[in-house]
Amino acid sequence: MLCYCLLVPDVSFSQKIDSLLHILKIANEDTSKLNILFQLTETINDDNIWPQYNEQALILCEKLLQSPDMKVRVKAQKSLANVLNNCGVMCRNQGKDLKALEYYDKSLKIYEDLDNKKGVANCYNNKGAVYNNQGDINRAIDYYTKSLMLYREIGYKIGEATLLNNIGSTYSNQGNMVKALDYYSKSLKIKEEMQDKVGIATALLNIGFVYESQRDINAALNYYTKSLKLQQEVNDKNGMAACLNNIGVLYKNKGDNVKALNYFEKGLIINEALGDKQGIARLYVNIGGIYKNNNDIPKAMDYYNKSLKIHKELGDKQGNAFVFLNLSNLYLKQKNYTLAHAYSDSSLNLAKGLGFPEIRHRVERLISKIDSATGNFKNAFEHYKQFIIYKDSIGNQENRKASIKNQLNYEFEKKEAVIKEQQEKERAVAEEKNRFQKIVIWSVITGLLLVVLFAIFVFRSLKTVRKQKLIIEEKQKEILDSIHYAKRIQTSLLPTEKYIERHLKP
Repeated sequence: MLCYCLLVPDVSFSQKIDSLLHILKIANEDTSKLNILFQLTETINDDNIWPQYNEQALILCEKLLQSPDMKVRVKAQKSLANVLNNCGVMCRNQGKDLKALEYYDKSLKIYEDLDNKKGVANCYNNKGAVYNNQGDINRAIDYYTKSLMLYREIGYKIGEATLLNNIGSTYSNQGNMVKALDYYSKSLKIKEEMQDKVGIATALLNIGFVYESQRDINAALNYYTKSLKLQQEVNDKNGMAACLNNIGVLYKNKGDNVKALNYFEKGLIINEALGDKQGIARLYVNIGGIYKNNNDIPKAMDYYNKSLKIHKELGDKQGNAFVFLNLSNLYLKQKNYTLAHAYSDSSLNLAKGLGFPEIRHRVERLISKIDSATGNFKNAFEHYKQFIIYKDSIGNQENRKASIKNQLNYEFEKKEAVIKEQQEKERAVAEEKNRFQKIVIWSVITGLLLVVLFAIFVFRSLKTVRKQKLIIEEKQKEILDSIHYAKRIQTSLLPTEKYIERHLKP
């Protein structure tokens, strides 16, 4: 039943989950329950649900590790490594990076003890993602490189493509779009070889973002459209929503508000069906921006307020600050300076606590405009000075990012050189092994040919000897027959001794 649930392609996720839960209830053996629990954690996407099954799996693993059966203990140990890795993922999703690293290290230790290279590579990849998220680029590079080498060593193409994508994302985050495009393209090539439509769609989406960042709108639109088509084929709702939003942004930037709104609304329908509040809030802001461009202030205000409500529910301070900024702009446009100032002050207070200079410099500029419009030039000048300070801060951040990018280039090139050197060594060993195998094979073939030839020679010799023996035997028989015949004639012509005695006796 479990195999049926996992392998039938047209069974929906909800049906699959229901089937797994049903099997879990009737399963008697702990090892069977452990397998089903692990499948549930892999199948369920809701971060509020799957951790409870992972916790149950952890308890079962600890129980099975006490089993007297060695095979059961080994299986439990491997399952424990998977469960601990999932705990790391859960902590990372909650923003608990240090706790996530602890779980990844525990999982890594077990995989190393089991000599499970694929598991080790997975842990390296996950640790690299944590360090990348923390901005520790050098450590991220180190773990990504180790993971990539192991995936290549064991020939695990899915893992290799994932690592190439992750490295591409690291370059993208550092603003090196040329390198990002290179790695995304390498990942795409592997996905195409594997005919992995979901992976291809993701790679196309990432490549489209690179072109969008380079302001090549047509190329970006082309890749987003290809990605959307594939995501519709495989019914990847999350991917479809992301693509629709990105395409909408492209049309908005091109000034085609009608098409932009159409894509935003399609994306909104999908996100609402998925219950993706973050995605819904993002699309509310984008739709509000379209109505703002069309001077439909009431509708723009409505969508901004809807987005603000969700951000408050999620406790997303950055989202709140951004929406406050948009609302302040709307009220400034309506010359409602009181509300414009109120919302800009709210955005400024949040921006101060967040430490995002991008938001801070925009708010300072906006408050300067509001104060100028109300005749408070002294205050406007003070906020304008702050605007210049944070603008310079952003410039310094860009310089720092450029410095990190150069360092990143150097580190990756150094790591790539190590990988290439390792690959050359492995290729040389493989070629030598292949050459030796060929020598052995040809030696065996030559030996077999010699044996066959010798056997043919012996067979032919034996056949000749046997033939000659038959001829000799036939000749001997003929001679003996002649002698016997002559003897019979002689015997018949000569009188016997008794006959002579009887007739010649006096």
